[in-house]
Amino acid sequence: MKEEDSMGTIATNNRKVILYYNSETSIGQQAYAYVNSSNRGVLAIDISKTKVTGTQWAEIATNLNTSLGGLVNQEHPDFKNNYSTDKASLSEDDWIKVLQNHPSSLRCPILVDGKNFHFIETPSEISKYFDKEEKSDDGRSPIE
Repeated sequence: MKEEDSMGTIATNNRKVILYYNSETSIGQQAYAYVNSSNRGVLAIDISKTKVTGTQWAEIATNLNTSLGGLVNQEHPDFKNNYSTDKASLSEDDWIKVLQNHPSSLRCPILVDGKNFHFIETPSEISKYFDKEEKSDDGRSPIE
């Protein structure tokens, strides 16, 4: 699976979900398995293997209504070992470098569903977004 980074922005699609995750974390592995078992098309971007552009990180943060620093788990050992301040005050470029150079510091997987962006704190959260998607194009659930 490849990332569409030549465009510089995230191409959203109502028929496909995008998962930004780190395959080296258990929550990343679980989120990937959960998303991959869905009936929808999936573009899985493993940030431990694929470099996400700074523009894309900025777009993700904006769509999640958070700062770039809000994407980082500042309690993670990789972050603490490299940035020893209690309340890190880094520039936007520095936050992007943290995410690019220390993918394990990503706060949690991020699901992009159409134009909606979601933090996935627990893999089971994905089901609440997919339950909505199980409806047909006319808005009814398959059993109606």
